[in-house]
Amino acid sequence: MFSIIVPVWNRAGIAGRTLASIAAQTYRPLQLVLVDNDSTDGTLDVLRAFKRVHERDDFEILVTGESRHSAGAARNRGLSLATGGHVLFFDSDDTMAPTLVERYHETFASPGRPDIVVVARRFVDADGHIEPHPLHKGGDQLARHLLHSTLATQAFAVSRPWLDRCGTWDEELPAWNDLEMGCRLLLPSPRLAWIDEPLVDVRSSGEASITGTGFSTRHGQWELSLDKIARDIAAAPLHDVRRYMRLVDYRRLALAAAYEREQRPDLSAPLKAEALAHLGTSLRLRLAMPWLYRRMVAGRRGSARVARLLI
Repeated sequence: MFSIIVPVWNRAGIAGRTLASIAAQTYRPLQLVLVDNDSTDGTLDVLRAFKRVHERDDFEILVTGESRHSAGAARNRGLSLATGGHVLFFDSDDTMAPTLVERYHETFASPGRPDIVVVARRFVDADGHIEPHPLHKGGDQLARHLLHSTLATQAFAVSRPWLDRCGTWDEELPAWNDLEMGCRLLLPSPRLAWIDEPLVDVRSSGEASITGTGFSTRHGQWELSLDKIARDIAAAPLHDVRRYMRLVDYRRLALAAAYEREQRPDLSAPLKAEALAHLGTSLRLRLAMPWLYRRMVAGRRGSARVARLLI
């Protein structure tokens, strides 16, 4: 059985779209764990009504609550109730194609028995414009995740034994918690498989989010996750720890560029200086990274692919 865990906070108006996409899944049996994260807008009533209408013998729906306002705490609360052998986490404003879980099931059952399956995504803005997100298959997946957030919350399913081995969500991280969680899932070198078909739509609703949006308004929170990732990497038996630390510093540089785009030089300058000091360990990086930083400030695409070649 698959368990889908969805934390929900103040989504009374739009959660129905996500829930409908889950109810439309062709795969059964299925367990859905809905976690109301202390909503104030009637979201809990929406979740309970969905359970009354849609629950079946082969579609178990659990509705619970988590008073601590934290995406990690809400996901962990849902995980504590999940009984499926495979787990996928999902956000309450995104949607999944009807065959997503069926494709996950087929891929987990394929030769090689993967521990984690990654699926392709599309980004859908508030105007309905669709932009495919590249699926970064093969190669050094820890590096690719640090650069491209391969294991974003809604982009993978994981076997329960592997998840139990790697640990639950860090409840102290309010931002980029899926970046940190993905690193921990990848550090022990899992067996991976990919579904190269966009079966998840990541939607921009413009409404408040359990994880929040923007960068400078939440400064300090992103840095917490990058610091935790650095500690995770330092503690792991990796062949080239310095390379992965440089990739973390690339993310620091990208964050500094985001602060500068939002006209917060007081936040960008010290973070930029710190990242460049760590990255400038070779002549090539000392020359290339200031140029790459200017590209990121300008919002130019492809910076992560360039960083992958350089680092």
